[in-house]
Amino acid sequence: MIDDLPDSSELYEHFRIEVDRGQALLRIDKYLSNRLENTSRSRIQAAALAENILVNDMPVKPNYRVKPGDIISIVLPHPPREFELIPENIPIHIVFEDEEIIVVDKPAGMVVHPGHGNYTGTLVNALLYHLKDNPLFLAGGERPGLVHRIDKNTSGLLVVAKTEMAINKLAKQFYNKTSRRTYTAIVWGEPDPPEGTIRGHIGRNPSDRRKMHVFPDGSQGKHAVTHYRILERLGYVSLVECILETGRTHQIRAHFKYIKHPLFNDPEYGGDQILRGTTFAKYRQFIQNCFKIMPRQALHASTLGFTHPVNGKDMLFESPLPDDFQEVLDKWRIYIRNREL
Repeated sequence: MIDDLPDSSELYEHFRIEVDRGQALLRIDKYLSNRLENTSRSRIQAAALAENILVNDMPVKPNYRVKPGDIISIVLPHPPREFELIPENIPIHIVFEDEEIIVVDKPAGMVVHPGHGNYTGTLVNALLYHLKDNPLFLAGGERPGLVHRIDKNTSGLLVVAKTEMAINKLAKQFYNKTSRRTYTAIVWGEPDPPEGTIRGHIGRNPSDRRKMHVFPDGSQGKHAVTHYRILERLGYVSLVECILETGRTHQIRAHFKYIKHPLFNDPEYGGDQILRGTTFAKYRQFIQNCFKIMPRQALHASTLGFTHPVNGKDMLFESPLPDDFQEVLDKWRIYIRNREL
């Protein structure tokens, strides 16, 4: 029996396999390459060496021989590609790079990986060019190096692996939720309490598959937890810090809509309307000016922490707010200051 448990937001696959009673003794790398579609034996061996393959809750090596009744759990990074990947000479902001990893500060407007409607101009296309001499990034290969992603119109930090060992080790951290990610956002209104936790399963919106929806009764979707605290009150909006305990697609955006404080200028989740404030024409114009400055949701992946996949060092990176986000934040500060005079 095999259960495929892919996560829609993290770029790995999780499988759980119960070995049949009539199974003969067989090396686990050969056994899994026969059982899993589009999965090479070398890919399975790399996962085993990174201790991403467990048998009866214990890590095993590629030469382990499976036995009837064994319970196999496997985490595989970068699922098979859906589109041909082509290198493109696109500038990228590299925060850190060594032989194993590369940390990138992604601008808003850049898609992480090619998909329907975005086949070129993505971060992966840029990485394929930047790392064209790296075997993991050969043109046309599988989804190279990625273990997590952020939305097209969210700015901020991502880590990308440059070797098979690194991608397996990082995938394990993201799967086990030991990586650390902090986001900065502007939301409508003032969340109450000022520091708290949002819980609610997140899954595809039944009426619009492009959006996510919170199912508080847990009937659909996947377990999702967002911790937040208000950093600054700005009258009709608030600057908040969000820490992800889980990493679901559109998690912060869907969670804040669920508690009726959508992200500022988030079109998919209702934040591109005036949800708090006055009816004065001058105020409406102020909001429209802010929307023009930052024509996207006010969300930035500001810190990223993880353990280096090879040397074991604790890595922590910070990204300053991008210009559009900072300009809108400053405009709100001036607006509130003038309103109080």
